[in-house]
Amino acid sequence: MPDDARARELEALLLTALAAGPAHGYALMVALRRHDISVTRVDGGTLYRALRGLEDDGLIAGTWIEGPGRRRREYQLTRRGRRCLVDHPGRWRTLVADLSGVVAPAGVRPSWNPS
Repeated sequence: MPDDARARELEALLLTALAAGPAHGYALMVALRRHDISVTRVDGGTLYRALRGLEDDGLIAGTWIEGPGRRRREYQLTRRGRRCLVDHPGRWRTLVADLSGVVAPAGVRPSWNPS
């Protein structure tokens, strides 16, 4: 899969995961690994570069949180990020449909509904 498609896939997955609520990077990585899609097997550097890009684009905001033993950066959707998910659902549906074509063999429908 081309790098730009992988980046788009990862961004869509991160935005969707953050729609459920704020999370720090490691928690996002754990959540993404629950899916059986190749892009979710990313290393920490790739994940944090994607988060930084989404933050630079104003789609998410990161805040340092003090915790036991160390600080963590917690990310959440901004208004612009929520609007992106709401205003461009076709973009995400197309991406999911494209992925299901790659993940599922021809003629086999995924058990979940991408629409």
